[in-house]
Amino acid sequence: MTKTKVLFVCVHNSARSQMAEAFLNTLAGDSFYAESAGLEAGTLNPYVIQVMKEEGIDISQNKTDSVFEFFKQGRLFDYVIAVCDVANAEKCPVFPGICNRLNWSFPNPVEFTGTDDEILAATRKVRDMIKAEIEKFIVNYKQ
Repeated sequence: MTKTKVLFVCVHNSARSQMAEAFLNTLAGDSFYAESAGLEAGTLNPYVIQVMKEEGIDISQNKTDSVFEFFKQGRLFDYVIAVCDVANAEKCPVFPGICNRLNWSFPNPVEFTGTDDEILAATRKVRDMIKAEIEKFIVNYKQ
């Protein structure tokens, strides 16, 4: 069985796209192969690493990638899903082949301020929103 290839894109590949990739591979890795990249590679967000560990998913060893490197390599995807705001999503290259482009806009954990507890709480909300969207995607895809 051929897996459906999905690329999640955000600004720095440090938070939202990493969470989406991890959830799709964890929840439906038998049907999907997910990767993630950023408009420019950044550094993994430590709050995201922590909230994903709470879900039993360790992303601490993940590296960040550039979407433009994937494009230059001629990589093909069935879906390219931007998980950033629309303005940044429009900067994503158009991948060749049959590709469905979607935009799921989520708040950027990099922009959260406050105490560690407040930032963690806000990051958990984004994590849960992303997980819910991934679960909907899986169900809708299989129909």
